[in-house]
Amino acid sequence: MPVSAAVPLLRVRELGVTYDGERTPVPASVSFDVAPGEVVLLLGPSGSGKSTLTLALNGLLPQTVPATVTGSVEVDGLDTQTTPVAELSTRVGMVFQDPDAQLVTGTVLDEVAFGPENLRMPVADVLARAEAALRRVGLWERRSENPDRLSGGGRQRLAIACALAMGPPLLVLDEPTANLDPAGIEEVYAALGELVAAGDRAIVLVEHNLDAAVGFVDRVVVLDDEGGLAADGPVDAVLRGRAGELHDMGVWLPVSTIAALRLRRAGFALEPLPLTPEELRDALDAEGLREALGARELRDAPDAVPGAAGRSRASSVAEPVETLPDPSTGAVAEPPLIAVRNLTLRRGRAEVLHGVDLDIPRGAFLAVVGANGAGKTSLIQAIAGVVTPPKGTVHIGDLDIGRADARTLSSQVGFVFQNPEHQFIAHTVFDEVAHGLRRQRLSDDQVRERTQALLERFGLATKAGSHPFLLSGGQKRRLSVGTALVAGAPALVLDEPTFGQDRARADELLSLLAELNSEGTTIVVVTHDMQLVTEYAHRTVVMADGRVLADGATADVFADDALIARAGLRPPPLRRALSTLQRHPELSRIARLADLPAPVPGRDPERQAPRTTGGGA
Repeated sequence: MPVSAAVPLLRVRELGVTYDGERTPVPASVSFDVAPGEVVLLLGPSGSGKSTLTLALNGLLPQTVPATVTGSVEVDGLDTQTTPVAELSTRVGMVFQDPDAQLVTGTVLDEVAFGPENLRMPVADVLARAEAALRRVGLWERRSENPDRLSGGGRQRLAIACALAMGPPLLVLDEPTANLDPAGIEEVYAALGELVAAGDRAIVLVEHNLDAAVGFVDRVVVLDDEGGLAADGPVDAVLRGRAGELHDMGVWLPVSTIAALRLRRAGFALEPLPLTPEELRDALDAEGLREALGARELRDAPDAVPGAAGRSRASSVAEPVETLPDPSTGAVAEPPLIAVRNLTLRRGRAEVLHGVDLDIPRGAFLAVVGANGAGKTSLIQAIAGVVTPPKGTVHIGDLDIGRADARTLSSQVGFVFQNPEHQFIAHTVFDEVAHGLRRQRLSDDQVRERTQALLERFGLATKAGSHPFLLSGGQKRRLSVGTALVAGAPALVLDEPTFGQDRARADELLSLLAELNSEGTTIVVVTHDMQLVTEYAHRTVVMADGRVLADGATADVFADDALIARAGLRPPPLRRALSTLQRHPELSRIARLADLPAPVPGRDPERQAPRTTGGGA
């Protein structure tokens, strides 16, 4: 644990950054210290300047990226505005949101060895550092492979290994687990935990997956939507004590904390506020319901769960919305919108999909899940024609994807890449959206009106004249989804749609996808966020080793613990918290936040949080 009297390893004083072409600094006048041994979590809504702040910590801002920087940043006594970036690399190790931005060599081993080699270390030391780093992230056995053959999550682990091999006292990670499966996330945090255990290194972490990070961090620094410092303090003081305020700001919180805030509104006495599934389960088992909301009322009230009229609470788990008629009834099933038949796909010499068969009904909201390397992205890229499948193996309606040209494809399926930059082609945000509308030969007035409306809807109107590459990670993601939506295709396929977004924008995006789905658009999503899948997907496909392991209603898939374990996944956090409850069996089958009890009218849990009399978490 950090010692409060320790000399700061990192000193940030009144830091403000204004990119060329912008007028307002983001972040703006931010100050904080980080001591050796500390793990500091940097939170804030999308666009608050989190990623920009990280770039200022190793001198990339302003030495490489044009910007005006005010205030100061010192790492280990070195001024990051004047000390060469090469020298700072021995003090600050960086892991970016997009791992492809920092991978340059032909093999995994060479990639990790590249940094130490440039420090002119002895060969034996270089190899020892590279091996230790690769073993920590689970890639030592793949050291001879080309990084391009790794999955997105595999490349992220490789980027972390590259930073570890440099041995810097400060490690800065910008959403390092965004593309990792649950097992990979656990491996990464275990490795990072070993690094800071000795007490001589510090970590600054930007992370949206707080369910994974909350047990790892010591302190939380929060930026507000204007880039100012909103909070700085221990985990309990910030995440527990100011959870309602952070939630209103649109900042991600652990799923169990969001659930606890909702349960407080329904009359549950949860104090202190739980941060983990285990804490939420223990708090619910220990507490007593408020007298005004008896167990019988909670059990029997038909409107206790939003949208659950006519059902008991015990049956309020999300039901599949999209089902095909049973052939045995004599009904004729509607042909699927997307049909995959015996799809085998190779990348280089490796076969990544093996005879996949899959039907996706028209109007489905389908999630594709699985461990890193399971073939999820390969499957959806073949469906969308991003990777051309063998002729006759993938059809959208009557269109053979293996034979279609780009213009025809875009009219039938929109695709959103895992890394938004991979699909940007214009020099301004406005033109990025307008491009798809101009291809439809709309009038200039129609293009302008529809583009402006979409930018307003996605919170990008003030960025219309900015270059897409200068947006924050969350803003880039929203822009990439917007460009895929404008064509009005019957199917929309998204690879990790909430990556880089704050909670408010993620909720907004997913609500939009749900709205489009209710209007008939078929949605296919690849994600590692099991709670997201549970909340929104009607059906879930589980993949492993390039094959479909399971395909069924989402509630049924996540009720099969053996299946989830076999796929290398983990149950959603809310199910982990509630499935083994002893005190409140009426809650034990709930897996979605939306299915938690309805609020007591007029109740504000942040202003009148109930005090527990039966113990806490």
